[in-house]
Amino acid sequence: MNIHLRTIARRTAQAVALATVLAVPAALLSAPAAQAEVVISVGIAPPPLPIYTQPAIPGDGYLWTPGYWAYGPEGGYYWVPGVWVRPPQVGVLWTPGYWGWGGSAFIFHAGYWGPHVGFYGGVNYGFGFGGVGYEGGYWNHGAFAYNRSVNNVSNVNVTNVYNKTVVVNNVNNVHTSYNGGQGGINYHANAQEQAALHDQHVAPTGAQMQHQTFAQQNPQQRFSANGGHPAVTAAATPASFRANPTNQSAAFHPTTREANQDQRISNGLRSGQITSGEAAKADQRQANINQQVHADRTANGGTLTGQERQQINREQNGASRQIGNDAHNGNSVAPNAVNNREANQQQRTAQGLRSGQMTSGEAARTDQRQANVDQQVHNDRVANGGALNQQQKQQVNKEQNHNSQQVNNEKHNAAAAPRAEEKKK
Repeated sequence: MNIHLRTIARRTAQAVALATVLAVPAALLSAPAAQAEVVISVGIAPPPLPIYTQPAIPGDGYLWTPGYWAYGPEGGYYWVPGVWVRPPQVGVLWTPGYWGWGGSAFIFHAGYWGPHVGFYGGVNYGFGFGGVGYEGGYWNHGAFAYNRSVNNVSNVNVTNVYNKTVVVNNVNNVHTSYNGGQGGINYHANAQEQAALHDQHVAPTGAQMQHQTFAQQNPQQRFSANGGHPAVTAAATPASFRANPTNQSAAFHPTTREANQDQRISNGLRSGQITSGEAAKADQRQANINQQVHADRTANGGTLTGQERQQINREQNGASRQIGNDAHNGNSVAPNAVNNREANQQQRTAQGLRSGQMTSGEAARTDQRQANVDQQVHNDRVANGGALNQQQKQQVNKEQNHNSQQVNNEKHNAAAAPRAEEKKK
């Protein structure tokens, strides 16, 4: 690892990299921040980005900052979990930091706040940061409007939301975490991103700095220890990560995890990244897990044992990886009304699970019915060269109407999912 100290302009210095500052001896930081930028260079490429689920937003006014690999003098690369944070002021957006090949080593470029999202190497961090720009929301008269197609915002009373299908670019679809060099992302800044370099930038907040410090101090976040599967990939807030730094299974609630998976399937269908056939397999897998949760709870008087919780979490980790693989395997379809209808059903199931209006057993039946419809759509498309004829569209619509009514009935019957922390036995 090589560390360089160079004189730079005041505005750029405010964007000193989190991954850099924390890894540098204090003696090198004696120069004023407005005068110098610490540049860290590493000869080994950063690992691929892990696949993870975005936690629910903790409240209105938070913005998502994606996770990334940082580098420290002890242990090398370590994962800083993605996290919801409050921006330093109204009107600014987060431009993630990124690793780029500098000709002889990989250099980390600072993340920063500013009025526009700038260049971040084409790295597909997800959740609105698809590699170019930001599709997660925008500021509207002092309030942030959230795109719920890519943000998990349905658990709180956030009224300033909208739906916009995000078409993810093809700059990076294999979880590559760096720009340039052998195996890196071949993407250069466009005109808008170049212009954003001249904006007034604001440094990461104190909470973000502390969040990274805590990640660096946690051995389980190091690539050398986790092999690319960090103990904690994402957190609702920096404080929640500090409260449970080694394993978030204590905060794991099966119903919430089920909802997150259904939401991800919905997002993939809307964007065209997940086909009906892939959704059918994902729905079937989710139905099986939901049924297992329901059966275990029934057998245990409404709770899960610690062993059962661990088993369910492992199965959901496998399902999560499969959804991520399906969304990035190159198979895609143009966004269309049939897939949007499928996505709507998935999202309603996710909302029912999060609110507690639907139980795991009810969600299992819903996912099973949706798997059947998705498989039918897939089979019809294969038979017809990729399209549905009018009669098939009408038939699918009838089945979706029936499913929609069933979802509504399940959300408004007397059954409710347990919301308290699962009992450990």
